[in-house]
Amino acid sequence: MTIENAASKMRWWDKLAHPGQFLTWTRPLVWPLAVLTILLFALGFYFAFFNSPADYQMGDTVRIMYVHVPTAWLSQFVYGAMAVSALGTLVWRHPMADVSMKAAAPLGAAFTAMALFTGSMWGRPTWGTFWEWDGRMTSTLILLFIYLGIVALWRAFDDQLRAARVIAIFTLVGAVNVPIIKFSVDWWSTLHQPASVFRPDGPTMPGSLLTPLFLMFFAFTFLFVTLQLVSMRTEVRRRRMMTLERKAAREAGA
Repeated sequence: MTIENAASKMRWWDKLAHPGQFLTWTRPLVWPLAVLTILLFALGFYFAFFNSPADYQMGDTVRIMYVHVPTAWLSQFVYGAMAVSALGTLVWRHPMADVSMKAAAPLGAAFTAMALFTGSMWGRPTWGTFWEWDGRMTSTLILLFIYLGIVALWRAFDDQLRAARVIAIFTLVGAVNVPIIKFSVDWWSTLHQPASVFRPDGPTMPGSLLTPLFLMFFAFTFLFVTLQLVSMRTEVRRRRMMTLERKAAREAGA
């Protein structure tokens, strides 16, 4: 790649990630993403409740899987996205990395809470208990506390630039927990079953269960993308408003 091409790509990226440009190019995306998310949920729920069989062991309780598994996946995916944004904050000091990190934290907390709740609802008829202190559930509970700690930290700082650097370091330290969640079922053999979808030798589920599961995967993922976009747009506008208010206050005091 020539220096001219590299410079051209950098200018394109800088322009795309500029807060003002971000508001412009994301505006026409919000409603189509929302409609697509609703359609995916409608299709996913139809297959989950009316066009998929009950499990031969768990019966109809297996349908909790269609909410539990996607939210559990997003609880880790969102944190991974936050860790990438944290690098953007610490290495490139980009304001949109701060905005992305801040917008994602409450969404990640909500998905993690949903995964823990639905997991407990699924565990009671399957294992005979709502909760077990095994590796997967305990590390997921720790992830929820990390999310809540990050949300609280954002609210504790008045200086959002300083907050972003502190929280970026905290986020990267907390990222150690994500591979622990992922591999906990392999490291510690407890009640929680090993992975049955994303395996090197392929899924162990029949296609009749995989179809609604993947539809719900996409539905929840597009829900996150839509909410993240809306949250980031709101945060950019909020920061612009604060900047204008500070400028007006300085001019009034001059």
